[in-house]
Amino acid sequence: MGRPSKRGDLVREAGDVVAESSGERTPGRACCPPRASHNPRDLSLGRFSPYHENDMSKLRVQSFAVSIDGYGAGRSQDLQNPLGVRGPELMEWFFNTRVWRKMHGHDDGETGVDNGIAEQAFSGIGAWILGRNMFGPVRGPWPDDTWKGWWGDEPPYHVPVFVLTHHPRAPLRMKGGTEFRFVTEGIHAALEQAIAAAGDRDVRLGGGVATIRQYLRAGLIDELHLAIRPVLLGSGEHLWHDIDMHALGYGCAKVVPGERANHVFLRRKI
Repeated sequence: MGRPSKRGDLVREAGDVVAESSGERTPGRACCPPRASHNPRDLSLGRFSPYHENDMSKLRVQSFAVSIDGYGAGRSQDLQNPLGVRGPELMEWFFNTRVWRKMHGHDDGETGVDNGIAEQAFSGIGAWILGRNMFGPVRGPWPDDTWKGWWGDEPPYHVPVFVLTHHPRAPLRMKGGTEFRFVTEGIHAALEQAIAAAGDRDVRLGGGVATIRQYLRAGLIDELHLAIRPVLLGSGEHLWHDIDMHALGYGCAKVVPGERANHVFLRRKI
């Protein structure tokens, strides 16, 4: 499985209780605590969570777009609408960045605050966790190995990606170092495997909404970066429904205004 991890012990204990770089400085405003750093990368140096020990990987949600009425995806997600109806409006802050444009073979794009934060969201990541809907639109048992994700032959991850599913499937190796590994034993097993694969780096939780909600309820997410878009979706997948973030121990560490989104950084307190 990989190196021993005190984080793994904590994950197992939680499972017993709950049955889920540019280096550029950007101006920020701390909401709590007042000593929060002004560099988004420094968020990884905080010690708010019981998991923030030097020998532990953290579980991070990064660059997750949410509407101002709390929706992280539009309604009716399918092959034609992978983000749901009107879902792309949530990601317009990202589509204009140099990071996004470079992923798609272009040499242009904006290099402001949004781009700098997007770049740092990929820094220090040794493994990812995705819900099955994030991997693709196929439901039920896998009919075959035809579907290989939304991203073509070379996905943007370049590290192991653990996909939550109820149906077994053999690992899928892609160009550029991405390997999709399909986990049927649940969110705690996926996190343990991702921590082992990440080594001394962090694990990024890519979504979707339902998967993030599961990990939040289990108290397993250390840090969340939400890109709050000034749009009202009105329907879709709601991130916060029946979740009391304050009761779960989360606090706002910093808010950074970007060109097309406000970037809110949340952390678990001790």
